[in-house]
Amino acid sequence: MARLVFLGTPPAAVPTLRALVDAGHDIRLVVSRADRRRGRGSALVPSAVKAAATRLGLAVSDRLEDAATVGAELGVVVAYGRIVPAALLAALPMINVHFSLLPRWRGAAPVERALLAGDPQTGVCIMRLEAGLDTGPVLARRVIDIAPDDDAAALTTRLAELGAALVVEVLAGGVAALPAGQPQVGEPTYAAKVEPDELRLRWEQPADQLHRVVRLGRAFTTWRGQRLRVLAAEPLTLDVAPPPDTPPGALVVDAGRPLVRSGAGWLALQVVQPEGRRPMEAAAWVRGVRPQPGERLGEPAGAAGPAPPAPPEGRQA
Repeated sequence: MARLVFLGTPPAAVPTLRALVDAGHDIRLVVSRADRRRGRGSALVPSAVKAAATRLGLAVSDRLEDAATVGAELGVVVAYGRIVPAALLAALPMINVHFSLLPRWRGAAPVERALLAGDPQTGVCIMRLEAGLDTGPVLARRVIDIAPDDDAAALTTRLAELGAALVVEVLAGGVAALPAGQPQVGEPTYAAKVEPDELRLRWEQPADQLHRVVRLGRAFTTWRGQRLRVLAAEPLTLDVAPPPDTPPGALVVDAGRPLVRSGAGWLALQVVQPEGRRPMEAAAWVRGVRPQPGERLGEPAGAAGPAPPAPPEGRQA
């Protein structure tokens, strides 16, 4: 079995750490980010990986340079969150479990970018780590389909389990038996971190694009000047286009179901979270707020246009 250092931070990295331990590998050290203060009491909270490593009885450090001091043969990196410098890679070779089909979606947010782009597939690549951003040769890959209703959390969970199994398979013969890997082929795309403003629902966009934003899990709009998170929704494809005077963001109720006019089609709200409140069924929310004629989502308090017409008959996408 291999002598390893494990580098990771979020919950998505924990399945690989556990799988390596279960497979009998010698985890000499776990490197994760330093504890952070969270909550009203500002208590220090460890990362998900540090918490899991502590439960497993493993040594943990938040100093990246410690990875080269414990006699490991290889580093295994999963969503660590920091660039590993070339000098450390020269002292300790590393492989990375990356949640995309490289070279598509190199970078920090491959799952979110795949969803936003409407990719039909994604997957996991095990690659040799280089000083460049996710540029190393690929040792193994697995492909999965993205379901129309996959959200970022569910898709990340599937990829995390897939990556854990794949890295154990790659290391089954030990470090000496690792393949050289194949160069990445294709046009690289880069998965920049999703900025907060990208999570704002812009109602002039088509319903299917809005649904992709909702699937990231943090989408929001405004209602009467307060933030309203949209946690679950469904795009509707209409047989007849809405009348031209129906503005984007118009909220109508169809058989108790809240529908929002988009740039193309309607978005049926399913679960929302008003500011300062718990998540709730959208139908219950709309009964409570009692929309007035002309009110629209995404407008400041007091703004109202003409009364929206009832939506035409539609079918689910």
